[in-house]
Amino acid sequence: MSYLTGKPFRYSIACYNLAKLPNQPDILRMVAAMFNDLPRPIIFAHRGASAHAPENTLAAFELALRQGADAVELDAKLTADGQIVVIHDQTVDRTTDGSGRVKDLTLAELRKLDAGSHFDIAFRGEPIPTLEEVLKAIGQLTFVNIELTNYASILDQLPEKTAVLVKRLKLSRRVMFSSFNPISLRRAHHLLPEVPIGFLATPGFSGSFVRSWLGRLIVPYLTLNPEHRDVTPKIITQLHKLDRGVLTYTVNDNDEIDRLFQLGVDGIFTDDPPLALRIRNLAKRNRSPNAPVKS
Repeated sequence: MSYLTGKPFRYSIACYNLAKLPNQPDILRMVAAMFNDLPRPIIFAHRGASAHAPENTLAAFELALRQGADAVELDAKLTADGQIVVIHDQTVDRTTDGSGRVKDLTLAELRKLDAGSHFDIAFRGEPIPTLEEVLKAIGQLTFVNIELTNYASILDQLPEKTAVLVKRLKLSRRVMFSSFNPISLRRAHHLLPEVPIGFLATPGFSGSFVRSWLGRLIVPYLTLNPEHRDVTPKIITQLHKLDRGVLTYTVNDNDEIDRLFQLGVDGIFTDDPPLALRIRNLAKRNRSPNAPVKS
């Protein structure tokens, strides 16, 4: 079913247990409205506009908004002193001028690192941001997918600290949580049941368990987030029938983006929002009833 001709997935409050939200069904309806108001397919800027700026920095997030991305995805993890920072890898080696594991470094130590020069000298001095800084900068301007990336310390306090921050900033209606870690997702959902959950599936055979019906038993997810090569018409059809969606990662190829859009995915994570936006806009123009017929 094409996203241009079929019925798009709609966030249904039936997916979630209202018993966890006594006297608060209106909260879920407001969150549903926010999620459903996003364009389809949703274009998430993966770690910000990371093809054009250093990933997971304020520069990348702000550029993504200027480029017109529908939403932003970022990676959160804890420092040695329990602060939530935005960085993907378990170490700082690849994306900064420093070395060492994030969980072994304090926020003060991370602040001294340059997270921009590895991408381009024009971004020299760009710091590793805290999640609070990012949410204060863009949380009221866009929808944010927060990936809980405590994969090296799966039982740490990242879900709790993130939930507390989101609640304090009053952003429950503007974020979703995702992770490959079902423990983190269940803990976050327990604390903020109104926030949508995306269950990430690893590629290939290793992710088949999550992509199956068993994944829905483990985590009460709103969206399944598989690797793009694992997306099939069958998965999309099955999940849409259950009022759930499919958001797929990480797609930067023109033909693959077009394939996924034609299959009917609800959204993609891409490093290159302008590319995805061009493909979406072109496809809609070509299939519009008012589009000129090509001879």
